Parts: sequence; C-alpha cells; structure tokens
Amino acid sequence: MFIHNFDPVLIDLYIIEVRWYSLAYIFGILAGWIYAKKIIKHLKTNSSLNYLNIKDFDDFIPYLVIGIILGGRLGYVLIYNFDYYIKNLHEIFYVWNGGMSFHGGLIGIIIATIIFSKIRKIYTFIYLDIISCVTPIGLFLGRIANFINGELYGKATDLPWGVIFPNAETFARHPSQIYEAISEGLLLFIILNFLAFRRKLIFKQGLISIYFLFFYSVFRFFSETFREPDEQLGYLIYFLTMGQLLSLITILFGVVIYYKIK
Repeated sequence: MFIHNFDPVLIDLYIIEVRWYSLAYIFGILAGWIYAKKIIKHLKTNSSLNYLNIKDFDDFIPYLVIGIILGGRLGYVLIYNFDYYIKNLHEIFYVWNGGMSFHGGLIGIIIATIIFSKIRKIYTFIYLDIISCVTPIGLFLGRIANFINGELYGKATDLPWGVIFPNAETFARHPSQIYEAISEGLLLFIILNFLAFRRKLIFKQGLISIYFLFFYSVFRFFSETFREPDEQLGYLIYFLTMGQLLSLITILFGVVIYYKIK
C-alpha cells in the first residue's frame, strides 16, 4: 500500500506556479515533435513520400497545439462538466488546474490537421498517421501527471499496490492513472510503431490512424473498469462510464474511416 503525497506544484514562485500537469503537455508536445521529424526523415528516404517537408511540419505545430488545447478543454467542459462551467465561465480558462478531454483533443487535432493539410495541399491522413505514432508519448506523460495531481483515481482495492489518495476516502484505490499510462502510453506506442515500421503500414496511408483509434479505445475501455467514474456523471448506460461510451463511438468511427479509405 502506498500513501500519495505528491505536490501538483513543482515550483511555486508566488506570482506563478509551475505544475507537473502543464509540464506534461509541454514535454509531450516537444518529444512528439522531435520524434515526428525523425519519422518524416525516415519516410523521405525509405518511401515514395519524398514530398514531405520537415519545415511544413514545424509550421504545423502551432495548429496542433491550438487543436489540442481548445479541443481538449472544450471537450471536457461540454462533455464532462457542463453544468459546473456554465455557472463558472471564467474557470474554463484555468487549464492549469486540469480538466482536459482526450476525445475533445482528438477532434481538435483532426480539425487542425484537415485545415493545415488543405492549406499546404498535403494528404491529410499521412499527417494523422505520423501524429498517431507520437501521441502515446503525450498520453503517457499526461496520465503520470494525473497520478501526481491525485485525480482520476481508481476504485477501492486490497491489492498490495493500492494507493491512498489525498482527495479520496482513507482506503486504498487502484492507481488507474498508472494503468492508463502503461496501456495507452507505453504499450500503444510500441504497437503502433511496430506496425508502422516493421510492417510498413504507415505507407498505406490512414491505417495507422485507424489502428490508433482501435487500440486506444480498447485500452481506455479496459482501464476505465478500474477507474472511479466521474463524480458529476457517475455511470451512464448499462453501467458504462462516459469514457467507455466515447471509446465505443471512437471504435465505430475507426470502422467507418476504414471502409471509406478501402
């Protein structure tokens, strides 16, 4: 059993706070950016996609950041806690306090990619495939930050690795954030990059994006069985959480994309 005593604030400068949650986003984007450029270099020399340009991807990053932040925050506000934020509109901008939706961020990334691809006349799915390969890096860091924040904790457990979180009751809970960091971050990264480069599926544009939607949704659905449902939402249809319901929709979305590409 482990007692959680991490401070969400890494550095307190009184005027400004440096939080682990914010750093997770910053380093996740930077690491993903660096790795994505390595992928582009690989594709330029080992495939017919020699039209790809690293400078284009550098120019794409601001679009991507805006898509992640706006999509993730608005998704959380609209899907997970609308009643609260409609009464506290100013807190919508307090992103440093947490409260981001993966599925909202996903929509934001897709929209940003479509807009940029049309501007630069680049096939949309090749960028989405590259982003799919690097996204698990950010997911891993984000879930670790959730654990440090003591949020999104799991259900009660008597397993030896149970954690007592400061904002929950005084009994051990599943560290569901760690489960998600391992499955949605580390394991998903290994699977997607193995398929992309060992099986060369990244050259069949769109397939890696579909695999990302499928594997992420499966891992998220499984992890949510250990996670305490959001207090303001509880369980929805047939004891499904909002995250599980959205994961089922994401799988369906992936199937539609597959048949459209095919």
